[in-house]
Amino acid sequence: MTQNPLPRPFYIPLRNHSAYSLLEGAIGVDKLIGQAQNFRLQALALCDSGNLFGAMEFSLACQKARIQPLLGCQLALRLKDAEGVKPKAGHRGFPLPVYVQNEAGYRNLCRIVTDSTVHAQGDAFGQIDLHQLEGRTQGLIALTGGQESALNHFLRQTQPEEAQKHLDGLVRLFQGRLYVELNRYASSPPPEEAALLEMAYRDNLPLVATNEAYFLEESDHAAHDALLCVAEGSYVSVAERRFVTPSHRFRSPEDMAALFADLPEALENTVHLAQRCHFLLKSRPPLLPSFATTSGLGEADDLRRQAVEGLQARLVSYREEDFRGVSPQTYEERLVYELDVIVAMGFAGYFLVVADFIQWAKKQRIPVGPGRGSGAGSLVAWALTITDVDPIRFHLLFERFLNPERVSMPDFDIDFCQERRDEVIRYVQQKYGTEHVAHIITFGKLQARAVLRDVGRVLQLPYAQVDRICKKIPNNPAHPLSLAQALEMDPELKQQGQSDPEVGQLLDFAQQLEGLYRHASTHAAGVVISGQPLVDLLPLYQDPRSTLPATQFSMKYVELAGLIKFDFLGLKTLTVMQETLNLLSKEGVDLDFSTIPLDDPLTFEVLRRVETTGLFQLESAGMNDVLRRLQPERFEEIIALVALYRPGPMDDIPRYIACRHGHEKVTYPYACLEDILKETFGVMVYQEQVLQIARTLAGYSLGGADLLRRAMGKKIQSEMNAQRKIFVEGVLSHHGGTEEQATLLFDQIAKFAGYAFAKAHAAP
Repeated sequence: MTQNPLPRPFYIPLRNHSAYSLLEGAIGVDKLIGQAQNFRLQALALCDSGNLFGAMEFSLACQKARIQPLLGCQLALRLKDAEGVKPKAGHRGFPLPVYVQNEAGYRNLCRIVTDSTVHAQGDAFGQIDLHQLEGRTQGLIALTGGQESALNHFLRQTQPEEAQKHLDGLVRLFQGRLYVELNRYASSPPPEEAALLEMAYRDNLPLVATNEAYFLEESDHAAHDALLCVAEGSYVSVAERRFVTPSHRFRSPEDMAALFADLPEALENTVHLAQRCHFLLKSRPPLLPSFATTSGLGEADDLRRQAVEGLQARLVSYREEDFRGVSPQTYEERLVYELDVIVAMGFAGYFLVVADFIQWAKKQRIPVGPGRGSGAGSLVAWALTITDVDPIRFHLLFERFLNPERVSMPDFDIDFCQERRDEVIRYVQQKYGTEHVAHIITFGKLQARAVLRDVGRVLQLPYAQVDRICKKIPNNPAHPLSLAQALEMDPELKQQGQSDPEVGQLLDFAQQLEGLYRHASTHAAGVVISGQPLVDLLPLYQDPRSTLPATQFSMKYVELAGLIKFDFLGLKTLTVMQETLNLLSKEGVDLDFSTIPLDDPLTFEVLRRVETTGLFQLESAGMNDVLRRLQPERFEEIIALVALYRPGPMDDIPRYIACRHGHEKVTYPYACLEDILKETFGVMVYQEQVLQIARTLAGYSLGGADLLRRAMGKKIQSEMNAQRKIFVEGVLSHHGGTEEQATLLFDQIAKFAGYAFAKAHAAP
């Protein structure tokens, strides 16, 4: 008589390592969830080694796939009181898997994981001991750790007293929330399983069946073995190293039912454990740090006060010609408009925070850049000295930076002298507290060439042979090719892989491992500042090469977690410029870059002679050629060249130069566009011109025009079709003409917008 199959759900996989288990797990989060959908799983756990790097990504992706996410972490347990007791080779410590039940559990796990690196001493880096769990286990469920655990180790060493002592310690820490974990990777249960069962039944502890998964399919085992060798700096041929079995794959519920047919309760308890967990890590709105004003005013009123005073200070130094025919009233009206938008969107504190550390840096004579990016379009930013570019003089648009019709965080790109950048970060730490400031983590990947070299080394292939293969892979850091794409482009290499078994294995393993995370480091510029201790929101990680902790979530997921990113980029050019000023000062020449006029005729004579060695953006051979042909006379022409001299826009440089010198007639598709395109001789050069054309010609608001620009950049056909209809109808309604003419202009703008550069990026 055949047994009826167990009803679904009867098994939930709990011990899954994603690629965030660096150089250990070989499963991408998306692939893990995809396989869970294939298995029709209703819940799924992530249990990476010693970190929560993938927690936010995994949680959000599971929710989208309508799967319950279980957030876990395999802690590395260090037994301080048991001398000579060490985990197997390749393990940082004995595994102790824990899972989040609720908000309290998540906060406790964040603190535990943070302590394992941020507050670790010496060789304890990445590890915790049982004493560190005291008072921090509320809301957490624990497993004993399976075959590699301290408990199993004591049983294998026939030390039942030590085993019981260890188990008792776990029971005390996780009262009513501890499961005795069973693994079966070989053809028969491990020898210590009988003793485990006896202990569990005697102490009335639930059993749970797990299968630690490092890769998806059994066919991935050999490539994963090579990955472990990469991690340890070993070779596949070496016998004394870490191994996992082909059974360490992502097993299906049916596989597990067959494997534990004699212990169905151990399978059912995986479901019970999942039902006890009811925590979801969700995205949240931005949590702005509060700014302690010294004026006694609230943030909004203090921002208005500082901005008005700052604008007055800026305009006092203006010569009549600097206004370019614009009245001071225009500046005042623009300032009021921007302030109303900033305050209404709740970003007053953000502007005050940025202004504060930039003003501090300038008082310390730390060189600060003029401001890059769309933030240069803000008059408030200019008034607060966050930027040094007058957005009215250079026709920069505030809506390109902050748009009430598309609510998103403002983002200033700020450059500091490379040698003194850390002083500014230390100031921010002191002002807001060390627990409130951190770098943002990044993850280096195994890219095509690098993974070939790594795999070639662990397979012990001749270096010269691997090097020749690597050099056949196109190297384009901006748009790296995958190995699969490279092989399609190089039939000879593909054929070599098919005819030579060693090369075939190299290419096969490399393709399976390509894209996995290799190491963690910190973002070159990104820093988060929080109004509450960061560890209350997410776990932190300590890069041994950095003095400042880093968030365990990468850039995208930090922002989804509600944290605000501030860019502190170290720029060598600013350091060189400051050293130049210092040398001049020793010779009795004192210069201030902020007061140097932008219409100095001698400067343009130098540019027309193409004496540009050492000039940022202008010193390349190609740019030299363009300068020689253009013979610039105004700063605006330099801005245009910076925007045009890049792939795509470069095609319009000959027309721009021809129109500039009168060799080609300047034309406008509609007369009303002359005011917008006159500065660039009828040639579309900047993203801002797209916004202005949409507003002037088709009746868009500037916010709506920015949505149009984004739709054009994404090239999503459904969005493009909808915007084409709105644009054409707007043109016909406001200016008449033919539908064909309006459609042609839309298509021209769409083509241009796909590669257009923002004037706010080019002007500084």
